[in-house]
Amino acid sequence: MTAADQTLAFAGSQVPRFLYGTAWKEDATQGLVEMALRQGFRGIDTANQRRHYHEVAVGRGIQAAIKLGVVVRDDLFVQTKFTFQRSQDHRLPYDPQASISTQVEQSFASSLEHLGLERIDSYVLHGPILKAGLAAADLEAWQAMEAIHESRQTRLLGISNVSLEQLQALYQQSRIKPRFVQNRCYAAQGWDREIRQFCAANDIVYQGFSLLTANRDRLARADMARIAKRHQRSVNQIVFRFALDIGMLPLTGTTNADHMRDDLEVFDFQLDPAEVRSIETC
Repeated sequence: MTAADQTLAFAGSQVPRFLYGTAWKEDATQGLVEMALRQGFRGIDTANQRRHYHEVAVGRGIQAAIKLGVVVRDDLFVQTKFTFQRSQDHRLPYDPQASISTQVEQSFASSLEHLGLERIDSYVLHGPILKAGLAAADLEAWQAMEAIHESRQTRLLGISNVSLEQLQALYQQSRIKPRFVQNRCYAAQGWDREIRQFCAANDIVYQGFSLLTANRDRLARADMARIAKRHQRSVNQIVFRFALDIGMLPLTGTTNADHMRDDLEVFDFQLDPAEVRSIETC
């Protein structure tokens, strides 16, 4: 396995094909980020949403790994998010009375400070403000993100927790198109097939999270065990390899160093097309 096997040349950037997600780690966040980087992860996903993420601790983990020589900044892909107030708790990274565009600017500046970085590789809108449709606030936030992109403080923009209708509307109405979609991915919904198809047709990389925790029933099926046995791998590794084989960029949030290494070993094999079809069609 070479470093090239684990990266994707995309939109002028080298993007790791596997990200380490930092949600729900709390006081363990810094140590887990350092651990993930030591095990070989080069992509870190976080958000400036203290309710579910500890972005300051993510930054401490990154900076500690850089200081120890585990990684250099140019080899890292760091992604964070702007989160609307309705999905935050009281620990806001911006003035709630300010305009949405100002909130985006303040949140982004706060993220740079938290992470100890001069730029963010990918900046993501952490979900539209409403469950259906795009609101004026979504477009205002995206326009503020476009301005950050144009200032070259971030290289790529994305959106998460989005429906196909919302994604299509954002794509049509934006000047700078989203390059990433990050969604919780359910096997029962065809692994988000329609959104993945839209992404593939429009030069967008689909990032899938909760691939294991959202699909426990699917992972327990006999065909998964048979595929895993054939490749002498774990079922978890089969799921992550499947994600790669269908063009998905998977996230893992494991807190176990052995599992981190196992996750990165999915670059050492491939599934047969028939196996991919079997998993995708449930």
